[in-house]
Amino acid sequence: MNAAAAATFSRFIPTVKARFDYGVTIFILTYSLVAVSGYRVDELAALAQQRVSTIAIGIFLCLSVSVLICPVWAGQELHRATVRNMDRLADAVEACVDDYFAAGAGAAGAEASSKPKTTKADEGYKCVLNSKASEDAQANLARWEPAHGRFAFRHPYDQYRSVGAAMRHCAYCVEALRGCVRSSAAAVAAPCHASRRHLAGACTRVAGQCAAVLRAASTSVNTMAAPSRGLDLAVLEMNAAVEELQADLRTLPSSLLLAAEATAEEPAAPTMVMVGAAQLFTIASLLVEVSVRIEGVVDAVDTLANLAGFDLDLESAGDENEKPAEPAKNVTEQSEGNSNNESTTMKMLAA
Repeated sequence: MNAAAAATFSRFIPTVKARFDYGVTIFILTYSLVAVSGYRVDELAALAQQRVSTIAIGIFLCLSVSVLICPVWAGQELHRATVRNMDRLADAVEACVDDYFAAGAGAAGAEASSKPKTTKADEGYKCVLNSKASEDAQANLARWEPAHGRFAFRHPYDQYRSVGAAMRHCAYCVEALRGCVRSSAAAVAAPCHASRRHLAGACTRVAGQCAAVLRAASTSVNTMAAPSRGLDLAVLEMNAAVEELQADLRTLPSSLLLAAEATAEEPAAPTMVMVGAAQLFTIASLLVEVSVRIEGVVDAVDTLANLAGFDLDLESAGDENEKPAEPAKNVTEQSEGNSNNESTTMKMLAA
């Protein structure tokens, strides 16, 4: 009885509940069945042996089907889900910014923006926000799996949860960005002022670079290759685009004054311009925050690559191997040139 009570209360321990909850439940059920049957069955040891044999046969059949006949690996599913979520998050960032500036392209765009359209790309961040439960379950199950494919023993499945947490941290900001884009549907009806056109290019570039960084990170995880120079260059370009956007934000007040003076004849126009500018400033600020949080995703991917021992990128390794060949080529050309000079000198002496 003490064993059953200890097993029951052990389920309240977070570590035991996360890893051994199913096994503890089976133990409690088996103990209860044997204990209750002990009052009616004379051969209690035979009943316990039969119960243990039944559990062993069930475990053997389950493992045989899952490993040999129809392999289903929780670690592989977790790996694929992480890649899919990165791509969806990248699509969501680009779609939000494109929808906002496409809606204010003209009167037709303003009329269409009164009914915001929802696409799969826009809602991709929701899959990231709702992935925590499945990631935790798959990471816990993957610990019990043997080595398979490129997933060796002690593969850092917990780090996938860290990558997922970094992506959710970024997805919360994308959700705020999407909400700001939707709330701007009424303000888009205002005349398209200079500040909107002034920041459109910079915001679009930042969104594109953020998406490029996420896609480069997803490619690194998908191919299980160490982050290459492409990812580092994408991060540098993203930071450069952010600095350009911040520089454009500093000149925003002067653009607002010009827009207000141009629409001063209409009573409500300056107010609409200021409301649209406030929303534009909010979207630009959220884009800067998204870029900062994407760097956290890149750091988590770098940690995963180091812990899992991802292979080096073949393209970057090939470039590094090709570079030392240039001096050898120069040496060969120099040797050929020296030999030609020597032959010319010999001919002159012979003459």
